[in-house]
Amino acid sequence: MIVQTPDWVKHAVFYQIFPDRFAQAAIPRKKLLSSDRWEQWDLPPSLQGYKEGNLWGVIEQLDYLQDLGINAIYFTPIFQSASNHRYHTHDYYQIDPILGGNPAFEEMLKAAHQRNIKVVLDGVFNHASRGFFQFHDILENGPHSPWLDWFKIEGWPLSAYDGSKPANYVGWAGIRALPQFNHDHPEVREYIMEIAEYWVDFGIDGWRLDVPFEVKTPGFWKEFRERVKAINPEAYIVGEVWGDSREWLDGTQFDGVMNYLFAGPTIAFTAGDRVKMELVESPSYFPYPPLFAKEYGEKIQALLELYPWEIQLTQLNLLDSHDTARLISIAGGDKATVQLATLLLFTFPGAPSIYYGDEVGLEGQLDPDCRRAFPMKESWHQDVLDYHKKLIAIRHHYAALRIGSYKILYAKGIVYGFARCLENEELIIFVNSGTEPAHINFKVTQLKTCPNRLIYGEGKFSWKQEEDRTELEVYLPPRQGLILANS
Repeated sequence: MIVQTPDWVKHAVFYQIFPDRFAQAAIPRKKLLSSDRWEQWDLPPSLQGYKEGNLWGVIEQLDYLQDLGINAIYFTPIFQSASNHRYHTHDYYQIDPILGGNPAFEEMLKAAHQRNIKVVLDGVFNHASRGFFQFHDILENGPHSPWLDWFKIEGWPLSAYDGSKPANYVGWAGIRALPQFNHDHPEVREYIMEIAEYWVDFGIDGWRLDVPFEVKTPGFWKEFRERVKAINPEAYIVGEVWGDSREWLDGTQFDGVMNYLFAGPTIAFTAGDRVKMELVESPSYFPYPPLFAKEYGEKIQALLELYPWEIQLTQLNLLDSHDTARLISIAGGDKATVQLATLLLFTFPGAPSIYYGDEVGLEGQLDPDCRRAFPMKESWHQDVLDYHKKLIAIRHHYAALRIGSYKILYAKGIVYGFARCLENEELIIFVNSGTEPAHINFKVTQLKTCPNRLIYGEGKFSWKQEEDRTELEVYLPPRQGLILANS
């Protein structure tokens, strides 16, 4: 079959926003509370407290995102909930009032689209919450509730809060706060499909699906795709699947997944033995053990062969997220690790995604620490912001970095080099992940031209041509990377 994916995603640079922690509105808006019950913005986050970030604040920061080069936003959940992360959904048709409600979202969506910024929402369709109307009705009315078959009830009485008693219903990962839908029930299936259709028709540009591998009902995600794409064929459907995703990336379900299979080896190569193991063992995407260039190249080549090329171009590539520690913390504060990994991120096939705050050096260990509030400007690391802006601009400028082929040129010791090629446009990227300078010389056979313009990074290079032999000599300082272009 012919695999079709949204064209805009191939040219997107995503910015992942955790709404409670990204931005508060500077312009006064109506609030639910006017007391001191909100957590102080610059203090460490707690598991259950709110910092009152909202969508009005996002609107005010759209100019910042546009200047950074962002043209797509992925929001973690924004529907009404009783948790700061909002994965405990109460009402799928209502934007959380703390975030500004439906009016704030409508204004934000309009403002984003005016700037040609796409908006993807988080669809938590495997489970709801104890506050979800249909489940709450069961808690109130027991076996008399008309919603009984919407969930997986195993006995009576239900114990939604008392951990000393059996819950008597299935919750995601055994968590009582997250009653799991019975997706085999036709009313549940139709309910979820209608939610997906409603918000795509409202104007959103796609769905990121939370733990979609938990939904075992045959054909569920195929129907989801058909109904979403019937409204907007260019809507993006991306699943949270951490490993081999061929089951869902056959062209009939998702357009891509969150590409932890890229993040793991990329961190292992750039961070090496700096990785703080206590931050990556659970949940693990295996950014360890340390990789040399040859091993890294083998993992990248295997990843590129795993899915159809059309799918590769719409993968959601990342280095960290709200579910992981931040890379700067994983690497023990080593800024070179982040810079090298970010260089590899922005030169890899698929849509790169920045987790809010990474572009200004925000630190964060495991949840809830990885969900800190976006720092005040005086705390930004300007050098980190500068290279993010430069890499994003380079990616936007060169189509080869977005849709061009990927050719490994060199992978020995601690030096990794590859090319991105599209017609007559060719770029070469080199990374030295070691603590010593690297001086290499090798025969180049895979390129039509000799890229000779240094557009990013540090190092020296020279080309030598003798009859039918073309050689490239490269010198790289320790822990440095570069990009060469032919135009």
